[in-house]
Amino acid sequence: MHIKKTYTAYEMAWWTRFETLSFLVIIIAWVAAYHFLDLEWLKIPWTPLALIGTAVAFVIGFQNNAAYGRIWEARKIWGGIVNTSRTFGVFVQDMVNNDYAPLPMKEAALQNEIKTLTYRHIAWMNALRHAMRSYKPWETSSLQKTNKEWDIQPPERDTTLEEDIKSYISESDYSYVMSKSNKQTALLYLQSHHLKQLKEKGVIWEFSFLELEGVIQEFFTLQGKSERIKNFPYPRQFATLNHFFMWLFILLLPLALVPQFAEIGREFMDKSPLIGNLFVWFSVPFYVIVAWIFHTMERIGRTGENPFEGTANDVPISTISRGIEIDLRENLGESEGEIPEQFAIKHHTQF
Repeated sequence: MHIKKTYTAYEMAWWTRFETLSFLVIIIAWVAAYHFLDLEWLKIPWTPLALIGTAVAFVIGFQNNAAYGRIWEARKIWGGIVNTSRTFGVFVQDMVNNDYAPLPMKEAALQNEIKTLTYRHIAWMNALRHAMRSYKPWETSSLQKTNKEWDIQPPERDTTLEEDIKSYISESDYSYVMSKSNKQTALLYLQSHHLKQLKEKGVIWEFSFLELEGVIQEFFTLQGKSERIKNFPYPRQFATLNHFFMWLFILLLPLALVPQFAEIGREFMDKSPLIGNLFVWFSVPFYVIVAWIFHTMERIGRTGENPFEGTANDVPISTISRGIEIDLRENLGESEGEIPEQFAIKHHTQF
């Protein structure tokens, strides 16, 4: 599964066009003031600015490494959910039988128990992905103008949790789950209780019951890991200060860059007065390039801080959940018309 959008150069430039325009306005204003208002005294040496730039590069690099670590950990967790879900599906189909039952159940009843357990697991995945897509105050990437204009939003924004789980569980299970604050945990409790009832009827052998309970335990573990990433943000003191440091560097950069280009222009003023006089304007493209690189790297780090927010670079948990559902229902023997289609890809992005 693809984790993030594959950007073309055009899309990356379009994604950052508002910031690029801001950098252009900043540097043109500085150069114009320096050139027309005779502000040659308004400058700073390169040494302190280089120290600031080095520090900013370090903190941005640290932020990007931490953000990538959160994304990669989230992807491994949901990869574990994929593998464990398939294991659960095959265990349920093979271990729910009459081999050790004192009062054997009819085949249709056995298949109904298998379907109930499988469908409840699908409901658990839907509840978990909705919980991971719930809004947190520190998740702001989805509110950016570029995400809104491209309609970058996950399927959970189009449907409710109630709609996505009601058809997979009974009315009594639905009432129980909706009465709890943590819906996904409630569904795993129901799974465990159901397995215990089947064990008591002899439909699940003692050893098979322990194996299935171990799978339920693994689901609890993976759910807890996923909730930890969702509910514990990248430390805000780092995220906020990184953003301020980056802008401080960008705003101070013209004070060293513009005088440097003006000084270079004065060196060949005698040979080419026109070019020497206007050479200071060559600082405009160089400033925009440097500012764009620093800002874009910092923005990439901010975008990757919350891997379940539902933006183009996040872990596609909706696609992963639907993929597991398709696998499980195909192995139940359901027809293609009964199984929902995979979520659509928008702008080369899986959600």
